[in-house]
Amino acid sequence: MDYEAVGPATLCRCLIVYPWTQRYFGNFGNLYNAAAIMGNNEVAKHGTTILHGLDRAMKNMDNIKATYTELSVLHSEKLHVDPDNFRLLSDCLV
Repeated sequence: MDYEAVGPATLCRCLIVYPWTQRYFGNFGNLYNAAAIMGNNEVAKHGTTILHGLDRAMKNMDNIKATYTELSVLHSEKLHVDPDNFRLLSDCLV
């Protein structure tokens, strides 16, 4: 899979189709419309990071819980991300 193409496209799609998910990306700059989202370098970079995170899970199928402990704490306790947003993102990936 081409992480540098699919990752940004997936996150862009999620932010455009489900605009309420943008609230977690306030520090990414201009997210006012679809063109701004698709041209945003921070969104593209984070989309690639997300797919590399999924790749890490695939490489650690026997120990996913330990693999994602740090990310889980970050997203739930520090960022307070709604867990349903991960389902929305996975729908966009599919």
